[in-house]
Amino acid sequence: MSATLIDTSSSLEEAIAAARPAPRRSRQARVVWGGRVVTVGGDAPVRIQSMTNTDTVDVIGTAIQVKELAIAGSEMVRITVNTPEAAEAVPHIREQLDRMGIDVPLVGDFHFNGHRLLTDFPAMAQALSKYRINPGNVGKGDKRDRQFGQMIEAAARYDKVVRIGVNWGSLDSELLAQMMDENAARAEPWDAQQVMYQALIQSALSSAAYARELGLNPDNIIISCKVSGVQDLISVYRALAKRCDYALHLGLTEAGMGTKGTVASATALSILLQEGIGDTIRVSLTPQPGEARTQEVVVGLEILQSLGLRAFNPSVTACPGCGRTTSTTFQELAKQIDDFLRAQMPIWRAKYPGVENMKVAVMGCIVNGPGESKHADIGISLPGTGEAPAAPVFIDGEKALTLRGAGIADEFQVLVENYIEKRFGGACVA
Repeated sequence: MSATLIDTSSSLEEAIAAARPAPRRSRQARVVWGGRVVTVGGDAPVRIQSMTNTDTVDVIGTAIQVKELAIAGSEMVRITVNTPEAAEAVPHIREQLDRMGIDVPLVGDFHFNGHRLLTDFPAMAQALSKYRINPGNVGKGDKRDRQFGQMIEAAARYDKVVRIGVNWGSLDSELLAQMMDENAARAEPWDAQQVMYQALIQSALSSAAYARELGLNPDNIIISCKVSGVQDLISVYRALAKRCDYALHLGLTEAGMGTKGTVASATALSILLQEGIGDTIRVSLTPQPGEARTQEVVVGLEILQSLGLRAFNPSVTACPGCGRTTSTTFQELAKQIDDFLRAQMPIWRAKYPGVENMKVAVMGCIVNGPGESKHADIGISLPGTGEAPAAPVFIDGEKALTLRGAGIADEFQVLVENYIEKRFGGACVA
């Protein structure tokens, strides 16, 4: 059997280039707290956000959860500011975080009464680094512009970034009704879904335009139009990205729980990010009973790392297992190594710059084990069913040694630690 080789080098290069995420074209906002500046948009990396689910009045509990989310990798953390008591608590939460050395910017989430809270509690308004305003929940009729204006005036006074966050669950009913009436008068009316899309976008962009009229720096505006359907989110953001150059925050609102929420968020966000749409993301998971709030951050990190947009933790390649891998040793070792690497990263980020790009392989048999291990920085191929009780270890593509006996897992972890110290220790910065 013979094959004809065709020179496809140029088309292959074009295909590879096309597969990379498109360059983003947006304004760049600066979310600041103390000496910490988190840039959003422009040529900045896509940022991870999250939100607490504590009662903001609980200063200690909220500060602890913010710390956990920040350590997990959230670069901004949003907190609910819904009552005078919550507003009074915000500066104290900020103080607690500063004492703990957690300089993550705090974002205030305002609905219905944000105009009063931002006016009546200036210490809160200053302690926050960013405000989230929902145009659908700032008032009705004549009150709407006045109350929205009060919030924008506070943002301009304190030079804060504002996310104008529209949500289809709380869309401005007056705007939607107006657009429905206008659509009904069209010669060829759109379907209701298209009107909803246009209403979301119009709400966000008209609110942004009004904020600029009131004196808010356009670079301090971030836009979001959240929906809970994957195809809806993709359609809305594709249209939104064509109509503005503001930094865009992505998130599938009310994504759901567990596998459903994770898959839906990853699907929608990945498609948009691959097209160069999106400057910050949040994965809005409903925590399963007993699950840490930080899980939504972990999923967000994995989305960005899987797309090759950012690197946060060393990646562990592991096979799914089959009839050749009846032993659970490789599964246990893969989890042990993955948990170990994640647990150490808060320390290693400063101690071993570049370690987040490391690749580790933990494989379960001889079929793909040696090959995957050679492709990794350090890898191990454990014996499968019927194979010799030996585990070759590959370092930088070369077989380095073979482990045997009951202590393979612990010995391999030591080898990983030694590899990290040897390769990345020299890059340590003061």
